[in-house]
Amino acid sequence: MATSILIVDDVATNRIVLKAKLAAACYDVAQAGDGATALALARKLRPDLILLDLALPDLDGVAVCRRLKADPATRDIPVIMMTALLEHGARLAALRAGAEDFLSKPVDDTLLLARLRSLLRAREDTEPLDPEAAANGGVDGLAEAAAGFAPAAACTVEAPAGRIALVAAQRATALRWRHALVDHLRDDIVVMSREEALGDRGAAPAPDVFVIAADLAGPGDGLRLMSELRSAPGTRHAAVCIVLPADARERAATALDLGASDLIQEDFEPAEVALRLQGQIARKRRADHLRASVRDGLRLAMIDPLTGLHNRRHALPRLARLADAAAQSGKSYAVMALDLDRFKLVNDTWGHAAGDAVLVEIARRLRQNLRPGDVLARMGGEEFMAALPETGLARARATAERLCRAVENARIHLPGGLGPLTVTMSIGLALGGAPGEGGEAGAAAVMARADRALLAAKAEGRNQVNAAGCSAA
Repeated sequence: MATSILIVDDVATNRIVLKAKLAAACYDVAQAGDGATALALARKLRPDLILLDLALPDLDGVAVCRRLKADPATRDIPVIMMTALLEHGARLAALRAGAEDFLSKPVDDTLLLARLRSLLRAREDTEPLDPEAAANGGVDGLAEAAAGFAPAAACTVEAPAGRIALVAAQRATALRWRHALVDHLRDDIVVMSREEALGDRGAAPAPDVFVIAADLAGPGDGLRLMSELRSAPGTRHAAVCIVLPADARERAATALDLGASDLIQEDFEPAEVALRLQGQIARKRRADHLRASVRDGLRLAMIDPLTGLHNRRHALPRLARLADAAAQSGKSYAVMALDLDRFKLVNDTWGHAAGDAVLVEIARRLRQNLRPGDVLARMGGEEFMAALPETGLARARATAERLCRAVENARIHLPGGLGPLTVTMSIGLALGGAPGEGGEAGAAAVMARADRALLAAKAEGRNQVNAAGCSAA
């Protein structure tokens, strides 16, 4: 699906010319001639980016931008503000309102298209996984309020200071940058050489933003440094701002296409650059939060929330890999199907809170009695599974008997001071590793034998180990 861009300009000729340029670059374009229409279309169409003129007939562009950033449905849409005015105060107001960039007309076509590509790439790092849910107030487990552009009076918790690294051809130049910025930022601003930027920082945190001169020891060295930082694990997610002469438009477009997060003119205005750096830090933190949420979500999707053990979703693929390894090595492995005896009676007599307490304690005891490399999972209800790599029948049976006794000897204290309660467990044991018994099919066959052995253990009186599943291995 083509990327969509909303053009907001009160001059129809401007909209038509810009639409033709964007359509030639294969963008889908919508248009609005005033602020109210722009706000309505932004909410309805959810464009990928908005080009917003400063001067509009009803609302000024800064007010429109502020409303866009305050609306959950539109706050993640990048906004580039444009104007023919050269008023510096307007640039600051736009950046304070949350605009990602502010361009002066006439805009160089090559630079504009490079900036569009840069912002659209960056948006993928902070875009919610479920935009529909985000528009209605957030995605469960991944929601985070927009940060970085709220007025200071509205902030109840101050975000931690960021870390900004300045890299210039001459250390004196970087120190001059630092002197200009330090009164506008509460972030930690450090001067680094190229070698320090790429080197081991030890316990020091990686910078959130690198500000790098385009030319260091030689022309274009700053862009090469940016590429190296992008490939290093510790800095690949840092924002990178490239410092260039004001008239270096072609090099500026190249820098954006190579991955620069933003551009800074050599004769920069400190207040404006401070706002740009604050925006970069805020966007990096949102991206970091989203990545961490995804990692945590993936981890929690494989963890049983009650016991902390792995669940079926994790256990079965892990068992298949174990079966593959055994098929290649020729070494057997053991699988146990474990089930608490008469657990329904615990819930019916003592309540589900008591049942949960029993499951938590049993999971703890099972974990204590297995090796670090063994697999232990709660498959559902009172059912567990254990898989023991490189284990023969004698060791597997001894381990299963030990687990049975560990459960039987547990004295489980229940919520409300009730108990102690005792329970027992039946275990079905099977061995895997036979020729041709690898992968999912092989793991499923071994698991089925363990389940049949478990049923036999139940039928023979419970609280025991049945190894009938080992005979077919």
